[in-house]
Amino acid sequence: MNPHIAPPTSPASLACSLWRNRNLILQMTKREVVGRYRGSVMGLAWSFFNPIFMLLVYTFVFAVVFKARWGASNIEESRTLFAIVLFVGLIVHGLFAEVLNRAPGLIISNVNYVKKVIFPLEVLPVVAMGAALFHSTISLIVLLAAFALFNGYIHWTVIFFPLVLLPLIIITLGLAWILASLGVFLRDVGQTISIITMVMLFMAPVFYPITAVPRQLRSIIMANPLTVIIEQAREVLIWGRLPNWTLLSLYTVVALAVAWVGYAWFQKTRKGFADVI
Repeated sequence: MNPHIAPPTSPASLACSLWRNRNLILQMTKREVVGRYRGSVMGLAWSFFNPIFMLLVYTFVFAVVFKARWGASNIEESRTLFAIVLFVGLIVHGLFAEVLNRAPGLIISNVNYVKKVIFPLEVLPVVAMGAALFHSTISLIVLLAAFALFNGYIHWTVIFFPLVLLPLIIITLGLAWILASLGVFLRDVGQTISIITMVMLFMAPVFYPITAVPRQLRSIIMANPLTVIIEQAREVLIWGRLPNWTLLSLYTVVALAVAWVGYAWFQKTRKGFADVI
């Protein structure tokens, strides 16, 4: 890449960059995942034990201690249903929060890449997303295994879960490009975004059904980008219903716009990274 030429910002250039650097992204994602557990005795096994342990804790606390139920239902809820429904929301939020919380420090923690003119810095948020998707996939496997264990079956609609998650992946990448850039110039962004993602956890229907929110306040909850994905994920994973394709299509259009704006912002500001760092 010629440093005197403005980096491309079109969606086509983004697609070309991701395809051209697909092997680099794969290798860096693998290194990211393995490196997280390097030095531990059980290594990658921790990626399985963590979600299993958390699911057991949620089941005990909400099903046994609080005896919680997920809203009004015409069917008798099992003691573990609340924990499983809750776990779906936590998987979705965990993917979103992990990428965004890491985004402001991606460039700062990879200064050696900034100095290399030929290195495609735009792939760093994609690598972070790849690592987050790996852990989310492990959590999903644990969720489905628990659902099958408690119910004796898995809904066939689970095949649509990747399509439900795709719009969230796209919009999260767009936000990650923006935050990765801002994190270079404003070091407080990292502290701020962690607070925001925590607030978004409680302002989304993770611990409660959307029907429990007063009608006049539901628009606030629906404005949370996690709400639609969490609700649709539960439709296909827990309730065995098809997702709302119209809603997901509209969400995808918005997500693509955010992703393009985020990528364009990152490309426009990347020339100043070396000067600040």
